[in-house]
Amino acid sequence: MTYTERLSQQLAVVGVIDPASKSANTYLTGVIDMKLHRRVLFVLMVGALTTNNTTDFSIVGDTASGGSYATTITGKSITQLTQAGTDDNKQVLVEVTAEEVAAQGLRYIKGKLVTATAAALASVIALGSDGRYGPNSGNNIAAVDEIVA
Repeated sequence: MTYTERLSQQLAVVGVIDPASKSANTYLTGVIDMKLHRRVLFVLMVGALTTNNTTDFSIVGDTASGGSYATTITGKSITQLTQAGTDDNKQVLVEVTAEEVAAQGLRYIKGKLVTATAAALASVIALGSDGRYGPNSGNNIAAVDEIVA
């Protein structure tokens, strides 16, 4: 079977939390419009966690792109990562569909990373798939510097 569309055309980088040491704080991806994607996959990556660190991740939504994002999408929160839980150098995947978002009366989402007590090396990338219009790669965020296919 020959594929005519490349993965780099099927997927779009639609949100990120750049890799860095994250002090105790809340970090959000940019706004993701679920009218453009049928599914979004968030990939959370953590490095070595400090002794007292806790790392949480969830998907939050709103009805307006400039909203407060106070609503957590049902069933889209991870089990807390900790060093005591041997969660150093792990990855977590969280997938959400446009239908799940719409079921809560929402349209826009963000990934929400919360680190508490101590710093954590972490990053998040959100990949939109099943774009509703044209090749999905047209929905990449501006920070995507190069696509080699």
